Amino acid sequence: MAESQDGPDLVKGIALGDLPDGSKLVGRCSDEQVLLVRRGAEVFAVSATCTHYGGPLVDGLVVDDTVRCPWHHACFDLRTGEAVRAPAFSPLACWSVEQREGKIFLGEKLKRIAPKQRDEGPAEAPDKIVIVGGGAAGFAAAEKLRRERYQGSIVMLSDDEAPPVDRPNLSKDYLAGKASEDWIPLRAQNFYSKNEIDLRLETSATGIDVGSSELVLVDGSRIPFDRLLLATGAEPVRLTIPGADQPHVHTLRTLADCRTIIDSAGTARRAVVLGASFIGLEVAAALRARDIEIHVVAPDKRPMERILGAQMGDFIRSLHEENGVVFHLEDKASRIDGATVKLDGGGTLPADFVVAGIGVRPRTALAETAGLSLNRGVTVNAFLETSVPGIFAAGDIARWPDPHTGENIRVEHWVVAERQGQTAAVNMLGRREKYTDVPFFWSQHYDVSINYVGHAEQWDGVEIEGDIATRDCLLRFKRNGRTLAVASIFRDSESLEAELAMEHLRAA
Repeated sequence: MAESQDGPDLVKGIALGDLPDGSKLVGRCSDEQVLLVRRGAEVFAVSATCTHYGGPLVDGLVVDDTVRCPWHHACFDLRTGEAVRAPAFSPLACWSVEQREGKIFLGEKLKRIAPKQRDEGPAEAPDKIVIVGGGAAGFAAAEKLRRERYQGSIVMLSDDEAPPVDRPNLSKDYLAGKASEDWIPLRAQNFYSKNEIDLRLETSATGIDVGSSELVLVDGSRIPFDRLLLATGAEPVRLTIPGADQPHVHTLRTLADCRTIIDSAGTARRAVVLGASFIGLEVAAALRARDIEIHVVAPDKRPMERILGAQMGDFIRSLHEENGVVFHLEDKASRIDGATVKLDGGGTLPADFVVAGIGVRPRTALAETAGLSLNRGVTVNAFLETSVPGIFAAGDIARWPDPHTGENIRVEHWVVAERQGQTAAVNMLGRREKYTDVPFFWSQHYDVSINYVGHAEQWDGVEIEGDIATRDCLLRFKRNGRTLAVASIFRDSESLEAELAMEHLRAA
């Protein structure tokens, strides 16, 4: 944290006038940084950094009795410290505050109090909840259920060999060698046993017996449920060209995938990345940090133009080229012959290994065999419930009615999956809480982070504030004069304000 945020000793107190109404201030309590927030006559004191990645909350946005992180839009309750919106799950510490003689004094750190059990919903919660999927949505649902003090059975199935991990890090700092593996698990292994979450790894379901409310596993055994959450996520699109099945051709989705790529990178000099998507270019940036020569092959005219537009696409290409990446755009790989990638355009590229980042597809087979309504994903209502009562879906597979665009949308974003898991959890307990969050994601390329809020599959105009080339900009993607999405670079506060404005439009 910057020295300017060290601030005054809050135990000794500060003048009330130093904290005007609506303002924030960072000070010290012994060796801890504390954020003071004033709202009218009340002053709140919480930890100064987000529990997700350590973002400085003093640069965040105060909304009612909450504060939102400027980096990845986590949200915390200022009264209790509770992490009320992903991607943060751990609470902030809270301190008591005393006002006397025109000054504000920090008191003792408060003991953690479990969130109060809410009164909404039926008196009797379901006895058995089963979650299929060990990714963002599945983990967030299980964690939320226990945080809501649900006392029933939770069985969580994952066909992965690792407990739920922080997947965005797999293509960013961890792959680049800048983060230890300690960062990667969303929670330590003992979290699941401590919270009586029956996490079953390397376990797959093959069917849902809707009539008897049972999940059928690959070994033929059955698990009964009162509520079922499908959070099966997405899987990488596989290459179908000759040579794609060779052991040095990789995709990146799991921790095991990432470890394999890191092992390959240990002895490699050159690699080819197929696809100029977010995942492909994040992999390219991470591997450049390991001093590997990188060539990116993609059919697009510009990287990520479909999502971010031409101007941002040109900037992203230049950014990667400045860092040594070589692009082969408007071209495709036609075959992989050993350590050589052959292109449709006739060129050849040497490659010690290949990473394919050509997209993902939702894993809807389980929902399809159960007869659930599908529409390029699993169709859910505003409460994330499928066409079969008692069965919910969240994350990459869910297509839900978006109140901002007025369309049914499906979004493959990590934070969206986590927040949908949280909403599905409370609705499985009988709450009727609509999922109305504005979609959000971030993408990291070297020292540049791009934040994106909203959802714009199509737009008819882009308004640019600031200058993309100097890495200080905000882009508004509009259709019929209405802002559907906002992308930004180093405009964190504006990104938060755009998110809030979209929320207000939804409620109007």
